[in-house]
Amino acid sequence: VQLVESGGGLVQAGDSLRLSCAASGSGFSINEMGWYRQAQGKQRELVADITSGGAVTNYADSVKGRFTISKDNGKNTMYLQMNSLKPAETAVYYCHADLTVQTGPYRYDYVYWGQGTQVTVSS
Repeated sequence: VQLVESGGGLVQAGDSLRLSCAASGSGFSINEMGWYRQAQGKQRELVADITSGGAVTNYADSVKGRFTISKDNGKNTMYLQMNSLKPAETAVYYCHADLTVQTGPYRYDYVYWGQGTQVTVSS
């Protein structure tokens, strides 16, 4: 199973970006997915997460009202629409997924991370 992010880039303050995270492979089901970010010299922090069906979402206080997390279950893809971006939100954004993988008669829970996508917001 792989998580592949896309959509990062360089934008100006106040602009928008849409990140995507596609889960590929076989024999897995998604329990929960989320976006984290890590700025240089800082700890990785949760930005938003979403349950498998997309019914429940959770956001960091700093992004509420500006960011929207969503999922396309048919495509195993998660999105993060980021509006009104701020320079302080410059960071590497990581996709995170809690998956159940079926191997023969057995099922195992794993945590996967994407490779990260750089978001740079200039002032």
